[in-house]
Amino acid sequence: MSGLRRTAAAMALAVAAATLSTAVTTAAPAAAALPTAAVALGDSFISGEGAGAYQPVVDSTGVARSFPGWTASNSNAFFCHRSGNASLHKASLPGIQDRFNLACSGGQPRDIAAASSARANGRQVAAQLDQLRTVARTHDIDLVLIGLGSNNSSFTFGGVAEKCANRFIADAWTGWWEFWAYLNGPVEQKPCTDADLATAAQISAATAETTAAVRQILTTLREVDADGQHRVVLQDYTNPLPLDLASPYHSEDSRDDTRDKFRALGAERYAAGCPIHRASLAPGHRFSQGLGTIVRSTRDTLAAEFPGTDLVYLNVQRAFDGARLCENSNSPTGTLATPIRLMDNPPNGTFVTSLSGKDKIAIQRIANTCVTYFQTCQESWHPNAAGHQVLGQCLAGAATATARSVACVRASNGTISVS
Repeated sequence: MSGLRRTAAAMALAVAAATLSTAVTTAAPAAAALPTAAVALGDSFISGEGAGAYQPVVDSTGVARSFPGWTASNSNAFFCHRSGNASLHKASLPGIQDRFNLACSGGQPRDIAAASSARANGRQVAAQLDQLRTVARTHDIDLVLIGLGSNNSSFTFGGVAEKCANRFIADAWTGWWEFWAYLNGPVEQKPCTDADLATAAQISAATAETTAAVRQILTTLREVDADGQHRVVLQDYTNPLPLDLASPYHSEDSRDDTRDKFRALGAERYAAGCPIHRASLAPGHRFSQGLGTIVRSTRDTLAAEFPGTDLVYLNVQRAFDGARLCENSNSPTGTLATPIRLMDNPPNGTFVTSLSGKDKIAIQRIANTCVTYFQTCQESWHPNAAGHQVLGQCLAGAATATARSVACVRASNGTISVS
């Protein structure tokens, strides 16, 4: 090759290299990183039930539903009660830019992959996994809070609470010889037992349902999370009632709850937020421990199936120690849970705070309002705004813990520790 041709070839290579370099330097910049997000999935203890400040909820048709009035159908999406005071919004989560509360009060494991409206008494919201996929299109999901287990095919938290409270109210106002029928028939007047709340077989079935639902969540996160890096916190439940009531609530007018008809005591406990037999308290705590077993078992099973997943069990069963309803003599002041509150019929937004002086017919009417319009009493025995603030501290601790199983405990001075 002559020198001229070699020079020409060299020049051509130089031009090509320069063109390539220009192309590289002027190529579109790498896609910007998605904003980080924390997402909440599950039921009422996650949605913020009891904490007020409920936000509009987009229903399965894509319409944001605000408060529809007390006589609207309980299936209305708004009654998912997604609160601005929910623990997700109150937790200190450094590095998280946006938060999405997709949980729904009354949510069950089947609502994770299917629309809640597809089952009896479900709400008009899309499957929580579909809502999760929508978030993942615009955000990098770094933290997921899950609360499942208290509602399932075998039992629901609301059903358990209603059963035990109604038995107490019926016992307080009605003699054993009197027939007293609610809309759904006569109500038992004996304290709740373990078998009334959940049998071993029901706990086992609920564990299988919960595990299957969380497995679907973890599988979906693998598919949609932008960078595949996320921590999943599985939170269990805290009992709103103590192991025993403070002594002022043991008797009234020399009548305790082991005898027939004790209206003054019934009114006193209702006002304090704890219309319950003392004998029902221990079974209730064993029920709460059973819910913890469901969540812990779910975590352990799926940790083995998904060894690369950052999966943490958050035990909050002692998060309300010393501040439960009727644990102190000034209840419900200073407590972390919402007292049982009912409305008279028709519901008008005014809660009945005292049952003193009311006869059994009035009590029946008031109780039946909850049966017909469950949204009027569904906040009862859930964490209040202060309680969800505490659960937010629990979540903040679980979000940064090195252990894969942590307990959130409230000390006697009110401080919260997670370890």
